[in-house]
Amino acid sequence: MAMNSKLLLLFVLAVVFSCRSTDALKVKATRIQFYMHDVISGPNPTAVRVAGPDNSTTSPNATAAMFGSIYMMDNPLTVTPSPNSTVVGRAQGIYGMSSQNEFSLLMSLTVGFISGPYNGSTFSVLGRNPIMSDVREMPVVGGTGIFRLARGYCLAKTHSMAGFDAIIGYNVTLLHY
Repeated sequence: MAMNSKLLLLFVLAVVFSCRSTDALKVKATRIQFYMHDVISGPNPTAVRVAGPDNSTTSPNATAAMFGSIYMMDNPLTVTPSPNSTVVGRAQGIYGMSSQNEFSLLMSLTVGFISGPYNGSTFSVLGRNPIMSDVREMPVVGGTGIFRLARGYCLAKTHSMAGFDAIIGYNVTLLHY
């Protein structure tokens, strides 16, 4: 009898703890929109070329001439496309010109929030970005803080360009716990 009571108590505790842990594992969906300012020119660039082919090489094909160029970035993220808009975070990482036939980047970046409801949280993007396409989709491969174990995708759309400087709108959908 005592053994049956102990087994019943153990079973009840297992059910209670499994119910509590499944509540904590419910997937949440978050949608975020912001603008990334990628500035290569001027006195205060936010992205700098750190490797690539010799710039003195001339080629009739500009895309092929840029192939292999690697850039490090620390780009501000704002609420609106205006450079004077509120900065909500930074996109830090690396991108490289990954195609000889089209303007396409291989991007590895981490979006880190510095204000607002996501302050201190991050998510990471890793994927191909064919920058001349109207809308580009890239995968979200992880995150920290509120976005721990995040997965999802971001849709990038160029808002404006001046030379190689660009303002890119991001619409991000994150699934996280």
